[in-house]
Amino acid sequence: MAAPPNFEEGQSTYRPPRFNVQYYGWWKTRMHDFIMAKDSELWDIICDGPHVPMKKLEETGPMVLKDRKEYSDIDRKAVEKNYRAKKILVGGIGPDEYNRVSACDTDKEIWEALQTAHEGTTQVKQSKIDMLAIEYELVKMKDDESIQDMHTRFTSIINELHSLGDVITRNKLIRKILSVLPGSRESKVNSITEAKDLQTLTMDELIGNLKKYEMKRKKDNERRESKKENNLVLKDESSDSSDEDSDMTYLTK
Repeated sequence: MAAPPNFEEGQSTYRPPRFNVQYYGWWKTRMHDFIMAKDSELWDIICDGPHVPMKKLEETGPMVLKDRKEYSDIDRKAVEKNYRAKKILVGGIGPDEYNRVSACDTDKEIWEALQTAHEGTTQVKQSKIDMLAIEYELVKMKDDESIQDMHTRFTSIINELHSLGDVITRNKLIRKILSVLPGSRESKVNSITEAKDLQTLTMDELIGNLKKYEMKRKKDNERRESKKENNLVLKDESSDSSDEDSDMTYLTK
């Protein structure tokens, strides 16, 4: 899941992240985090629906809506939170997306309408998960690929799956990374497997370890190349010297 190259709204901790009609999964995750940081109860409203003040007509009678004048202070604060959640969602979309959800009465309906529009129905969503799962299974690190490039490509798949609700455990991700490394790094994989507890190893620790190993390999290769070039220079100089001695010997005869 690639991020947009320029997303200035994300620099503010006061404004909700703005959806630019692309990168929905990225925006969805950021919007969730933004709302949770503001007030976790707002996220409950979006997921479960708004608070609706109710009362009983009689002790054993049905529940009915309260009139506004009957609201208690608790009711009023709860209703205010309904509108705060809606304000954040609407503030995170542009005019075109607003037209898509303008008929929605609740925050829950807005959120679900956006999900359906950009992730598809349940069947479409499952199809996307299935395709990403195949991509996840087939991912391999190329011999000429850096750890960083491989990790970026791998993370993109994982983030897409996560945004669609398919969360892979950290331990499985760690083992997957180790399994996709090329044979040239087999010794490093074995040393990590033997020296580290894969149940507690974090992704940052693993990638940092692999980057360090990659840098060491690169330096070692550079030293070998430099040594090889020096040996070739010495060999050429020795050959030239030998030729000169042969010429001198020939001239003195």
